Amino acid sequence: MQPRISMITLGVTDMQRAVDFYEVGLGFPRMDSPPEVAFFTLNGTWLGLFGRESLAEDATVPVEGSGFNGFALAHNVHSEEEVEAVLAQAVTAGARLVKPGQKTFWGGYAGYFSDPDGHLWEVAHNPFFWIGPED
Repeated sequence: MQPRISMITLGVTDMQRAVDFYEVGLGFPRMDSPPEVAFFTLNGTWLGLFGRESLAEDATVPVEGSGFNGFALAHNVHSEEEVEAVLAQAVTAGARLVKPGQKTFWGGYAGYFSDPDGHLWEVAHNPFFWIGPED
């Protein structure tokens, strides 16, 4: 069986604003891509941005809808200080702070922001979970 990679695609209302948020604001490395889509390489996966209406059309679902979509994306970092730094970086780039960084019930440290399109991101430090490139 060939190796597989997961890809997360977010429907966005303003492509340039979303690209600026992820590429400039958060520093995600952008791949070459056509103007109607943007791809970013992440550690072990890719992030794709696609127009919200076009993505809904592609999936044959209604474009209307708001509120909690039943999932959150997660960005794991090496320390509590990095959680705070990433949350601050996201807010500076245009995100809305949803939950400030704080100790968690499971022994870690985490907070949440929503990107300019309302996608919910958790920024977490889990001292029991390894992150980083494989050796």
